[in-house]
Amino acid sequence: QAQLVESGGGLVQPGGSLRLSCAASGITFSLYAMAWYRQAPGKQRELIAVFTRGGKTNYADSVEGRFTISRDNAKNTVYLQMNSLKPEDTAVYYCNAALNSLVVWGQGTQVTVSS
Repeated sequence: QAQLVESGGGLVQPGGSLRLSCAASGITFSLYAMAWYRQAPGKQRELIAVFTRGGKTNYADSVEGRFTISRDNAKNTVYLQMNSLKPEDTAVYYCNAALNSLVVWGQGTQVTVSS
């Protein structure tokens, strides 16, 4: 059974950092493109970072230069390093794995940026 489990969310002050992790099981991890999405209250879920199986990364303009996505295929894990956090980064962050029509979502982890 395919499963993604996020961890690392929490409360952080503006300007701080957090590192999210997403551990995958039940899939051939290296074949999947991995991504992070987020959903703020009252807003649609948005794609913020992608790491393709070919090694390319892409970021939303809102996080470019502050967030870094990485993956460790040996550990079946994808990470999101978030620096210079802003209150507008507050959201539930979701991990996503995609291979053609196969899509797996994690349960989400809350990130709150507040003083």
